[in-house]
Amino acid sequence: MKDRKLLNSELGRVDAATYKTLPPSGTVLILDNIRSAHNVGSAFRTSDAFKVDKIWLCGICACPPSAEIHKSALGAEDSVEWEYASDTLSVVRNLREEGYIIIGIEQTENSVGLERFKPESGKKYAYIFGNEVDGVQQSVIDECDLCLEIPQFGTKHSLNVSVSIGVVLWQTIS
Repeated sequence: MKDRKLLNSELGRVDAATYKTLPPSGTVLILDNIRSAHNVGSAFRTSDAFKVDKIWLCGICACPPSAEIHKSALGAEDSVEWEYASDTLSVVRNLREEGYIIIGIEQTENSVGLERFKPESGKKYAYIFGNEVDGVQQSVIDECDLCLEIPQFGTKHSLNVSVSIGVVLWQTIS
């Protein structure tokens, strides 16, 4: 089978200024103490692809401008709105007051398999992704409305946080 790759100019992508004028998706990400700037950059790039409204960078997360973030984000740090907060809990509580459903992406006693979760149209969701070693802080899990778990079938019990972000956004937004 012969199939020609499309050129970037044929993809009809919007520029960063136009991206910011698109209707909101109702989805935000909260990154809870992500230690790798490359993972933060990947979060920006994936968020751009799925039209996430905003990324909250909490705790030890690196923030733009950063060469390491830019290396993975490829400019998406300029299209996706972001804000830094030292305390993840305050962000969670503020978003709840704004009407967001707070969802931790974590393996917990009562987590729901991602494949069983169906977001409701018209509702706003805040997805929390945690530190590469320790995951989402327990104090943050305690504030969640729900925890989702990505089904896994191998010997490992976790995915890279940037991979998890892609899986969750594809499943919940597409």
